[in-house]
Amino acid sequence: MRGTDRRAYAVAMAVVIAGYQLLPDGPWWTAAWQVGIGWAGTAAILAGARRLPWRDRLPWWCFALGIFANSSGIAVAVYAESVLGRVDLPTPADPLFLVLYPACALGLALLIRRREPGRNWTAMVDATTITTGLGLLAWVYVIEPAAQEAGMSLLGRAVQVAYPVGDLLLLAMLTRLLRAGGVRGASFWWLAGSFTAFLAGDTTWVVLGNLGDAGWALEEVLWFRRGIDMMFLTAFALAGLAALHLGARELARTAAPLPPRLGRLQLAALTGASLIAPAILAGQVASGRVTDGPAIVVGSTALFLLVVTRMAQLVRQVERQSRQVRELSRTDDLTGLPNRRAWNDELPRALERSRRDGAPVCVAVLDLDRFKQFNDSYGHPAGDRLLKEASAAWHSALREVDTLARYGGEEFTVLLPGADLASARAATERALAATPLGQTFSAGLALWDGTETSDELIARADAALYAAKGAGRDRIVAADPWPDVHMRRSQ
Repeated sequence: MRGTDRRAYAVAMAVVIAGYQLLPDGPWWTAAWQVGIGWAGTAAILAGARRLPWRDRLPWWCFALGIFANSSGIAVAVYAESVLGRVDLPTPADPLFLVLYPACALGLALLIRRREPGRNWTAMVDATTITTGLGLLAWVYVIEPAAQEAGMSLLGRAVQVAYPVGDLLLLAMLTRLLRAGGVRGASFWWLAGSFTAFLAGDTTWVVLGNLGDAGWALEEVLWFRRGIDMMFLTAFALAGLAALHLGARELARTAAPLPPRLGRLQLAALTGASLIAPAILAGQVASGRVTDGPAIVVGSTALFLLVVTRMAQLVRQVERQSRQVRELSRTDDLTGLPNRRAWNDELPRALERSRRDGAPVCVAVLDLDRFKQFNDSYGHPAGDRLLKEASAAWHSALREVDTLARYGGEEFTVLLPGADLASARAATERALAATPLGQTFSAGLALWDGTETSDELIARADAALYAAKGAGRDRIVAADPWPDVHMRRSQ
């Protein structure tokens, strides 16, 4: 649908919803108005779904079914009361009203599945925590009283209980959608606003029912009662607007799940949900009679376990990020090899193992020949590509036990444990032959003498490297041993 048509639909819905307050006071007038808006919202959803790929239409069809059934139930309810005299639950309209909850919950579940194919345990814990807290509130003040209401048939009590249970189901799926990753454009928020309006309307009726005489008095106020009805009308209209918006195409796009961090709004919602159980207990203690002790115990236990689970997720996330930071601090960004810090940690350990096992260990220092000239000729991106390709080629040519690290710039170091000078030279020559793009390197080799420090070993290899450079490059030179160990130590 074009933007002008979508705006025309939005303006028309706003006008007819506002005009609901001006209707004559008659059930048939209000029923026709509500059904008309509900069917218009259904038609808008179906029209919007037609523009989507086949695989993305099913969630919207579920939304259309729920809204069509719910709005049609209004006409059936008026007919049952005005013509058939059916006012006691269950009425013929209740099945239509109740279809809204499973149909829309299924649509939300399908949409979430499209957006996040994997399991997002963090979002599931958050949604379960909020739903559990509000579910305990609904049990104490709505579900349990409805299930025990005298003068009503068993089927009537079951239908009365089904409404708050349906609200909890819808709340759980809406919370899960809000915690999912993916695009959050206008269509996303229109859809979320639609289900929020449904829940707000149902919650208002529940609150009025628990206010006793004050609630009955408010229901007798025409503009107030119609204001509650307008919440549901707004829900019908917003669902249609969400489907017509071009952003509906992006709603089912797969995205990575959100990280398990807690924002301020999430923290406030989880805190509020967790405090519902003690708040109910405090209220009943203050009244002098704890009537829902078992439910409060079960709810408190469930909320406690959910909070512990959420904290464990956050701790694991912090630990994972800490490991990543440690790894990044020891890894060269360009080549992915160990950096100088990692090399300085690993070399002393390798020398200590060599001292303990009596096995030889060699170190090589490699430097790409004429790298500055290559950079000046082909540019820095080409130089970076050479460094990455060369390091990958050298790594493949060396032995699995060898450690190649980037020491700085175009200079690399190689740790060759268990290798004497001959085998170390052979491994380094394989790396030299594998150097890509027709480039070469110069290298200095040093065999550890069993007493020198890491810095002294590197210094000998570095001196051999400069000897290779001075001898014409593209070669490997083995370092001479220190002429006098005791003299070297005294310097």
